[in-house]
Amino acid sequence: MTMNRVHDSAPQGARGETSRGSAAWARPAPTDPHIVVLSGADVVLPTGTVNGGRVIVEGTRIAGSAPAGAPTVDLRNHWVVPGFVDMHNHGGGGASFTSGTVEEILKGIHTHRLHGTTTLVASTVTGDMDGLAQRAGLLSELAEQDDIAGIHFEGPFISPCRKGAHSEELLRDPDPAEVRKLIDAARGRATMVTLATELPGGIDSVRLLAEHGVIAAIGHTDATYEQTVEAIDAGATVATHLYNAMPTLGHRSPGPIAALLEDERITVELINDGVHLHPASLQLAFHHAGGDRVAFITDAMDAAGFGDGRYMLGPLEVEVSEGVARLVEGGSIAGSTLTLDRAFRRAVTVDRLPVEDVVAAISANPARLLGLYDRVGSLEPGKDADLVVLDSDFEVKGVMRRGAWVVEPRLG
Repeated sequence: MTMNRVHDSAPQGARGETSRGSAAWARPAPTDPHIVVLSGADVVLPTGTVNGGRVIVEGTRIAGSAPAGAPTVDLRNHWVVPGFVDMHNHGGGGASFTSGTVEEILKGIHTHRLHGTTTLVASTVTGDMDGLAQRAGLLSELAEQDDIAGIHFEGPFISPCRKGAHSEELLRDPDPAEVRKLIDAARGRATMVTLATELPGGIDSVRLLAEHGVIAAIGHTDATYEQTVEAIDAGATVATHLYNAMPTLGHRSPGPIAALLEDERITVELINDGVHLHPASLQLAFHHAGGDRVAFITDAMDAAGFGDGRYMLGPLEVEVSEGVARLVEGGSIAGSTLTLDRAFRRAVTVDRLPVEDVVAAISANPARLLGLYDRVGSLEPGKDADLVVLDSDFEVKGVMRRGAWVVEPRLG
C-alpha cells in the first residue's frame, strides 16, 4: 500500500492507533437490532444539558423508550454528546483524501472516528481539473456507501495572493463551466466549493452552486468588504477557515472578515488548534457570529493521528514538526493535524466556552449546514445513534456510530 508520507520519523506510540491491519478501519458488518441504555451521564441535548440523563439506543437509532431490563451502561461522571461533524477535512492516519486509495481513505476516516468524528466531508486540494474530476468520482462512491457525507472542493478556484498550501501553477479563475464540471463529476455528492469570489466568474459561480444546492464558501480570497457582500448576496453561505488565507481586519479597509462576521447568512469555519487562531480571534468570532453560526473544522491533512514527518499535500511537500504542518518551501501553514476531540477539549478548557456552545459548533451547526440535521448533529429519538462519551477532563472514552461502538467505553 503506497502512502503519501515521504519520511516517517514519528515514534511508534504516536501512531499506534492507526497501525493495525485493514480490519481496524473496515466498514462494520450489519448486526441484529439491539437495545442499550446509556445511563447517568451529563447528556447534552438541543434544549440544554440533562445531569444524570440517559440515551437509549435501539439498533442504529436513538429511541425514546426502552423495555424493562434492557442492558445498561453506567456512565456516571461522564458526558454524552452528539457525534462530531467535520465539514472540512483532507485526511488523517497517514492517508490523503486527495490522492489516497480507497483503503487508505477508509483508514483516514477511521482515524477521525476514533476521535469522535462520526460524520465527515472529504476535502480535496488544488489539482488539475481532470484529476479532480476523477477523484470526485472515487469519493462519490464512498459517499454513496455512507463512509463520507460528501465532497468539498478547496481549490483550484482561489486567489494566488492567498493561496496558502495550494500550488499556484494549478490555480484558475472560477469559470462556471469548470465549476459545473466538478459538480457533475461528484454525481450529486458535492457539498461545498471554496472560491475566491472576487475573481472573474466568481459571482456567477456562486449563483451556479446555489442553484444546484451546493454550498458556496468564500475562502483563500483577497476580496474587499464590498466584494464579499456581493458574494453573500449572490448566495455564498460559508467562510472557509475564517481569518486564515484572507486579508486581515482593518479599520479603514475591513475586508472580508467584517462582512462574513456580521451577516447572519454566513456560517464561519474555525480551526481551534491553538496554531491557526489566537484565542481572542476565536472569542471575537463567537461574540459577533453567535454560537449558532460557528462550525469547528479540522482542515486536517495526512498527519492527523499519525505523527511528525514529511508528507505530500497535493503536489506540495509538507514538514510536520511538533504537530504543526508547514510547507517545506515557503513555510506556509499547510492544513492541520487537528482532530475534533482536541478542538472540543480546547474550546472548553482553554477558551472557556460553554459545553452547549461547543456541541453546537462541532455537531449541530455543521449538520444543519450540510442538510443532515434530520439524521445527525443532536441526540434525539429517531436520529442516527452517533455519539461521543467524554470523561470529566473531556477526553474521549467512547465513540458510537450508527449504533455500533467504534471505541467501546472501558469504565471502572
